[in-house]
Amino acid sequence: MKAVRLHEPVGVEGLRYEDAPDPKPSSLDVLVKVHVCGITPTELEWPLWVDRVGHKRDYIIPANEFSGEVVALGFGTAGMAIGDEVYGLIDALRDGAAAEYIAVEARGVALKPRTIDHVHAAAIPQSGLTSWQALFDHGHLTAGQTVVIHGAAGALGNIAIQLARSVGARIVGTGRSNVESQVLDAGADVFVNLEQPGWDGRIGQADLVYDTIGGAVLERSLGIVKTGGTLVTVMAPPQKTREDIRIVHFIRDPNGLQLVEMSRMVDRGNLQPQIGAVYPLSDAKKAFAAKAGRGVAGKVILNVGL
Repeated sequence: MKAVRLHEPVGVEGLRYEDAPDPKPSSLDVLVKVHVCGITPTELEWPLWVDRVGHKRDYIIPANEFSGEVVALGFGTAGMAIGDEVYGLIDALRDGAAAEYIAVEARGVALKPRTIDHVHAAAIPQSGLTSWQALFDHGHLTAGQTVVIHGAAGALGNIAIQLARSVGARIVGTGRSNVESQVLDAGADVFVNLEQPGWDGRIGQADLVYDTIGGAVLERSLGIVKTGGTLVTVMAPPQKTREDIRIVHFIRDPNGLQLVEMSRMVDRGNLQPQIGAVYPLSDAKKAFAAKAGRGVAGKVILNVGL
């Protein structure tokens, strides 16, 4: 098969479009013919060069989210059938979806939403699962609570706004001044410009802060969480702490059941992924460079087999 591979941790310039061995599904896996996959600009920097048993990996195939068609089932795999159109998230320590075929654990796969195409479906798993788990599994967000979403115009923030809206939360979205209309159009009740001095004083107190930025924004966010509230971040944990709030740093987990729920939301018209650009698989270098350069708003997709 054709795939994009990185043979040493040197970033975008090390990506190669080349022949790679066809994967074989293990027990409880599905083998998927990939139609499209979504990339994350920082994933080439993730510490993925040692597998779960400590062996050095010779290469990585990037792109952890995908949409495609099931073509084979591993031993013991249930709930899927050959020919199913599916989408999902891959364990980052397995080969990714920037390839014509992938073997992936069935637990991280679900039937794709019926009302959108493969391109839009592939933009959901990474951002959707991260934000779902941040807001609901770790943040326990409920109706009437106030949530602050830092980086609300990004892929994570955009879906987080829609998820928070679905449960009736009050949403404060933050970002640079040029994304205000985008954040409000996505469904935030209030926009706060992080470029203005004293931005944290404009927010007041929140039940939950969902941070996708880190650094100084994260540190200052400690002061805007209510007593008994929660600060959830997908970046490095804050250096300071507070004993009267919960602070959670986590890495999202593949979860097919949560993808099923998001498929239902999409098909009801309550969740819409944001697409920035689509590149052919052979142009993966250009795709990663464009997204890393912040010149593309929305998810960057690689067209593998459409």
